[in-house]
Amino acid sequence: MKVIDHINRAKAKNETLISFEILPPLKGKGIEGLYEHLDPLMEFKPAYINVTYHRSEHEFRKNPDGSFKKVTIRKRPGTESICAAIMNKYNVDTVPHLICGGFSVMETEDALINLNYLGIDNVLVLRGDAAKNETAFIPQPDGHLYAVDLLKQVVNLNNGIYLEEELLNSRKTDFCIGVAGYPEKHFEAPNMQTDLAYLKAKVDAGADYIVTQMFLTMQNITHL
Repeated sequence: MKVIDHINRAKAKNETLISFEILPPLKGKGIEGLYEHLDPLMEFKPAYINVTYHRSEHEFRKNPDGSFKKVTIRKRPGTESICAAIMNKYNVDTVPHLICGGFSVMETEDALINLNYLGIDNVLVLRGDAAKNETAFIPQPDGHLYAVDLLKQVVNLNNGIYLEEELLNSRKTDFCIGVAGYPEKHFEAPNMQTDLAYLKAKVDAGADYIVTQMFLTMQNITHL
């Protein structure tokens, strides 16, 4: 079931809609610890569970010859599979987060195809934070710089438009797409007017709902 359907149903019944957000375990950890946290929360009957994605963290280590090598030191893989596992175990909808950082456009398309195969029909598209060793966000080579561009890629798949334009009779996806909004203004935006213009661009590009980080509240954009 799509997030906007959950929102509309809660509005029609004048009910409070509850959802949770979880982080995938660090590489090397099992999913059992995640279940231990989720088990007691399921009594609240969440409408859906968000599963975040975080960029890998790296550091440069010095080799004996004096050169340096880039080493991955912290990674949280498995967002797609964790979403599927949660759906299977708890029979609850999931919302995987998609970020620009760390992904090429082809890797993003492959992730979306996998999500579609798994029957996951919600995504939250985000630019993501800059890497800890970077002062500004730097996209992956052949990756998206802005969340609106990632959003447009998902919209294209919903319209059956893949990166390989010569594909014939390509199957359309049907993702409900969430985006981030900042009522307090994103810290990188020069002013509220500019920030609102960026948000409007995402709405115009096809976003279905907006998530605000301040209170983790949501609005169906058709009611804004």
